[in-house]
Amino acid sequence: MAEYIIKNGHVFDPVQGIKGDKKDIAVKDGKIVDKVGSGAKVIDAKDKTVMAGALEVHAHVAGPKVNAGRWYRPEDKHFDSHKKPGITRIEGGKSIPTVFKTGYEYARLGFTFAMEAAMPPLYARHVHEEIHDTPIIDEAALPVFGNNWFVMEYLKNKEVENTAAYIAWVMRQTKGYGIKVVNPGGTEAWAWGLNCLTIHDRVPYFDITPAEIMTGLMEANEYMGLPHSMHVHQNDLGNPGNYKTTIDSLKLAEGIKPKNNFGREQVMHSTHLQFHSYKGTNWGDFESASKEVMDYVNKQKNITVDTGNVTLDETTTMTADGPFEHHLHGLNHLKWFNVDVELETAAGIVPYIYDPNISVCAKQWCIGLELALFAKDPMRCFITTDHPNAGPFFRYPRIYAWLMSKKYRDERLNTFKNADKVIAGTHLANIDREINLYELAQMTRAGPAKCLGLSKDFGGLKAGMNADIAIYNINPDKFPSGGPEIEKAFANVAYLFKDGKICVENGKVVDMGQKKTFWVDAKMPENKLVMHDIREKFLRYYSVNEANYPVPESYAPHQHIITVDATKA
Repeated sequence: MAEYIIKNGHVFDPVQGIKGDKKDIAVKDGKIVDKVGSGAKVIDAKDKTVMAGALEVHAHVAGPKVNAGRWYRPEDKHFDSHKKPGITRIEGGKSIPTVFKTGYEYARLGFTFAMEAAMPPLYARHVHEEIHDTPIIDEAALPVFGNNWFVMEYLKNKEVENTAAYIAWVMRQTKGYGIKVVNPGGTEAWAWGLNCLTIHDRVPYFDITPAEIMTGLMEANEYMGLPHSMHVHQNDLGNPGNYKTTIDSLKLAEGIKPKNNFGREQVMHSTHLQFHSYKGTNWGDFESASKEVMDYVNKQKNITVDTGNVTLDETTTMTADGPFEHHLHGLNHLKWFNVDVELETAAGIVPYIYDPNISVCAKQWCIGLELALFAKDPMRCFITTDHPNAGPFFRYPRIYAWLMSKKYRDERLNTFKNADKVIAGTHLANIDREINLYELAQMTRAGPAKCLGLSKDFGGLKAGMNADIAIYNINPDKFPSGGPEIEKAFANVAYLFKDGKICVENGKVVDMGQKKTFWVDAKMPENKLVMHDIREKFLRYYSVNEANYPVPESYAPHQHIITVDATKA
């Protein structure tokens, strides 16, 4: 592979504590090194910002749920379908882009890794087919466990070891990365037309509560010592007054200690927190609870969060939280798609327009920004849009601009139709903080990498780490004062290196790289009881044969397997 020397750039690297110093970065054999030979190709980064490649900690980018959205929303592709310069295919779709466009767009933004946040185990083959076809970026997927029959039965009986053995088996079959929980217990309750809105509601026919599910899965996660924390979408998403349930859920992590060899210090990752930070009793008195939620997050060190920023776009909501999607359909009366995944999970899809002329949408926009601005530790708070639920991921540059420029966000805030009402119900107008480039690197690079257990290779520019490098046309000595200039600079990298190869140059895709699929192989002691239970349920309930359940090697031909030894737990 070619050798490179990136010269004279302003480097922002939280891994090494570098805050904009002018430094050279050397690249050889796909890694960052201390020095290269005299024949190395020189990349002039003068007056530019150099960061590690960004990591997406939570998005819905691959699998049956995403593809169902493409099927039943053919209008989405009319918003944005084109061929850009470079070696790309035609790029179709906006809120639910094709897998090809997904890879291209992430790369243009400076991303080199994305986590598919909700993989139904039964349909894991489909997820991996789409991951394989997504160019450039490395990816992984989180199987969902919060409404799984096996999990609820084991945890009802306090059988953490059996729960862990079952999870390890599923992760091997599905080539999954970690434990995802969506509306624990509530999605299973939805099979009976019900829901679990607090962490103490009991799941029909399983006699277990969301609190018991989340606590048991955190314990199972640490029993195995997985790279990533339990990743949870909490109960009562999207409803006024839900912040109390959110804080109750976060408190479950108190006293549970991490057990892993991957550098993470947390046991729970709470995702798209914006949707869980609401006060009020109805949409008429709805207001922000971001301060109450972040006050707790700031003092509770063993949790991480991501924001779920609203981007004020038309988009497509999709989630394994089936009852919420039916509820949303009842609010906006747009078309609704729902599916039940036997023994495992469910999903729903509803289009949505975050209209800036609607006060609720404007307040949601404020709340997402407030969460990031209230965060005292940027290494534990990450920027997301819960793509595509709060908006498409390609809006990240605009979110960065709002966070980095008070003037820019105030301009947007003051032009809302009901600006006085929005300001009165939120905190944003009174927040002067502006995120700087170093904090942005923490929230989009070093922090997510550490949270995912990937900090050995991702999220920094230290010698020995992956040569995943994003170079932006931003001069920190003359930082843009205008939001549009910030947004433009982050929308198209000057260069993106993936594993030491230049994949994007001046916003143009020039190489597809060698993307990899990450998954975790958790070695567990032989558990004959769990294997008996698996075989019995496949015979009695599943519509597929057990032999047809695993993801074949051919579906994930370029694997990066992380092995965890839990046999001595």
